[in-house]
Amino acid sequence: MEKPEGYFTDLFQLFSGKERELELYHQAFAKMEQAFPQARVKVGKSQVSFYGKHLFAAFSPPVRRKKDWPEHFLLVTFGLGKPLASPRAAVVVELYPGRFIHHVLVEREEELDEELFSFLAMAWEFGENKGRGSKAPHGRK
Repeated sequence: MEKPEGYFTDLFQLFSGKERELELYHQAFAKMEQAFPQARVKVGKSQVSFYGKHLFAAFSPPVRRKKDWPEHFLLVTFGLGKPLASPRAAVVVELYPGRFIHHVLVEREEELDEELFSFLAMAWEFGENKGRGSKAPHGRK
């Protein structure tokens, strides 16, 4: 996976004071690198973004959290062409027609599982097929 210069410095700054979330991110990154070796990664001010042709997933430490959310977690964000029918999606927002942003909370390494990575694979496919006029579920033709 392609990492920019300054990746680790930026990563430690993003997760400053959030050691548990940083450890979860390292575990998530190892799995992302296996699942999407052709992806590029970029650390921003609020999240770590993963790109193919387009942004398809992001991981971020909690900045704000709802009252019933856990104290420590990693927020996994991805977009799909329709809302995901899964109880794991803590928040689903229609950003614009045909673009649904999903937020999944990950508290433990066990939650970085096959199901979550199947969602991320759908997001990858949705991003790679963006603009090709596909109306099938999750960008599939």
